[in-house]
Amino acid sequence: MAPSFVASGPSGVAIRTRLKYLAPDDEKVLRVVGAHLGSLASVDLKARCRDGLSHSGGSWAVRKRELTPLSSSRWAGSITKATHDQWALARRCQLTHIQNLEAGVRTLTHRLSLPVGQKGTKGAPGGCRSRWEWHAKSRRLRVLEDRLAAARADREAGLVHVVRGGKRPARARHHLDQAGLTEGEWRRAWEAERWFLAADGESGKRYGNETIRISPDGEVSIKLPAPLTHLANAPHGRYVLACRVTFAHRGTEWADRVTANRAVAYRLHLDADRDRWYVTASWQIPSIPTLPLDAALAHGVIGVDMNADHLAAWRLDAHGNPTGAPRRFFYDLSGTTEHRDAQVRHALTRLLHWARTCGVTAIAVEDLDFTAEKTREKHGRKKRFRQLISGMPTGKLRARLTSMADQTGIAVIAVDPAYTSRWGAQHWQKPLTSTTRKTTRHDAAAVAIARRAQGHPIRRRTAPPPAHRSDEQGHRTVQAGRRVPEREGTRPRVPGPRTRSVHAGRGANAGNQNAQHRSGRSAEHESWLQDSPPLSP
Repeated sequence: MAPSFVASGPSGVAIRTRLKYLAPDDEKVLRVVGAHLGSLASVDLKARCRDGLSHSGGSWAVRKRELTPLSSSRWAGSITKATHDQWALARRCQLTHIQNLEAGVRTLTHRLSLPVGQKGTKGAPGGCRSRWEWHAKSRRLRVLEDRLAAARADREAGLVHVVRGGKRPARARHHLDQAGLTEGEWRRAWEAERWFLAADGESGKRYGNETIRISPDGEVSIKLPAPLTHLANAPHGRYVLACRVTFAHRGTEWADRVTANRAVAYRLHLDADRDRWYVTASWQIPSIPTLPLDAALAHGVIGVDMNADHLAAWRLDAHGNPTGAPRRFFYDLSGTTEHRDAQVRHALTRLLHWARTCGVTAIAVEDLDFTAEKTREKHGRKKRFRQLISGMPTGKLRARLTSMADQTGIAVIAVDPAYTSRWGAQHWQKPLTSTTRKTTRHDAAAVAIARRAQGHPIRRRTAPPPAHRSDEQGHRTVQAGRRVPEREGTRPRVPGPRTRSVHAGRGANAGNQNAQHRSGRSAEHESWLQDSPPLSP
């Protein structure tokens, strides 16, 4: 089992608000500037992909110098940095894709090596169910091997495949009927995704950003690229928008940074579906040392088990005993990405409010990673199960929970997810079920997660018989630790019959010493009994 640890807090903050009441001229300028800088970003990304593994700081400087006359030095720096980050992300995704292909090849190779119809074991899948399935899996294996060879060759050559604007919108162009879009609607959304209106912050400059500047009173101004300075409506080649913006979430923190001229990065983007403009402000925050595990668990912990439609939570005290009743926080993961993200945020908000009400300073969650579980080679025909685990945003939930809990002073503890659901249902579901409460497997798993975070064992020892659970015979609870004295010690001797149903000297044969000995012989000191008197003289 991997040791439990306190998850690190967020390293940055991002807040978003809408650009309301944009004038037609303002929107026209934003479209022109975004399209111009987007074309430069596409050219720079092509150059970066062409360099591949031979890229160096010198080639980065050359690309920036080439973009400076067409925009500005700060715009060029933002474009080249965004390009480098996108290429690095593509490399990480490429490595993950190779690992998934390798896992699929290993699984299929193992299954094809087994006889047809052989059942699988606890840790390995079995053979194919029929000759038809064996033939289909053998063809699938060849396809995966070809894909793996091509992906490895691309990685060794430093070749990545990147689509500015997204692969899914690009493919939707060939299936407009299925996407429910016209060609004009698709083109507007596609162009909006390929625009570039992002500027990195710079400490010491006015309001923390020289390219896209937002004053404390909400005035938004943009430094226009060199070829578009004729569109400026303010001195020094700047364009000031007619609207004002306010940040409802963390607005005070943003205002403090802007007033102190600390770096704040901004991004302007258009939501083509709603036809609305938004601005996102982001900045880095100093890393705070994580709370020690023992200090986080001082007031107990809340174990949380994530499921397809709800979060199952149960509070445990400092000794690992479930207290109160389990709680469930439901959400709906169907629909768009924004809807799913909002549902997760609302569920986590209710969870954190409950934790603050209970006075608990730690929440334990599973360190889940379904990367190897989503392949169809492992689960075969279980398509619904693969869709279920693929739709669970485990990584996003943990990252968002860590970010939201950081503001409330609650630590997030990540534990090893091995056997939590199985052992929880086996050892905790039945004991926690009563006539007024029905405990589910998910509630029992939450208890198992919390106990693992506290360092307590999940599996319970078999309880002694009911007749041996009395305090008169010693402390024999299942919560006793391994090094507790007399945990497995013998019970003290109690005088009296072996059944202990009556006290000593009170039985039917208490006065008959011969009846109390197994051999039937008299004791060493036999008691004297007088014979009955004769009937006649």
